Amino acid sequence: QVQLVESGGGSVQAGGSLRLSCAASRYTYSRDNMGWFRQAPGKEREGVAAIDSDGSTRYADSVKGRFTISRDNAKNTLYLQMNSLKPEDTAMYYCAAGGSVALALWRFMYSYWGQGTQVTVSS
Repeated sequence: QVQLVESGGGSVQAGGSLRLSCAASRYTYSRDNMGWFRQAPGKEREGVAAIDSDGSTRYADSVKGRFTISRDNAKNTLYLQMNSLKPEDTAMYYCAAGGSVALALWRFMYSYWGQGTQVTVSS
C-alpha cells in the first residue's frame, strides 16, 4: 500500500522560509511524476510545483522564483523549499504521486495523496 506523509509545515512571518518533506513507503520515487498542491479555505486545490522522473520541474506562476521542488530518490523523499513566503501562501499543502502526465499541475492527474501539512504565513 502506497503511503505518503508530509511534514515541515508551520507558522512563519512573511518573508520567511519553510521546507516541506514528503516521505513515501512502499513506493519508488525515481520512476514517478510527483507534485505539491495546496488548498486554502474556500478555494480549490491548486498545483504548486511538479517534478518528473528525469528531474524536470514546473511551477505555478504564483510561486515561480520563490519555491523549489526537488527529490531524493535514495531516501524516497520529495521536498518543497519555500522562500520569501507571503500571506497568500497560507494553505494546507499536499504531496501527490502517480501522475499520469509529467509535470501536471491539475489534481485529477495524480493517483496518490498525503494527508497534508499546514502552512500559515502572517504579515
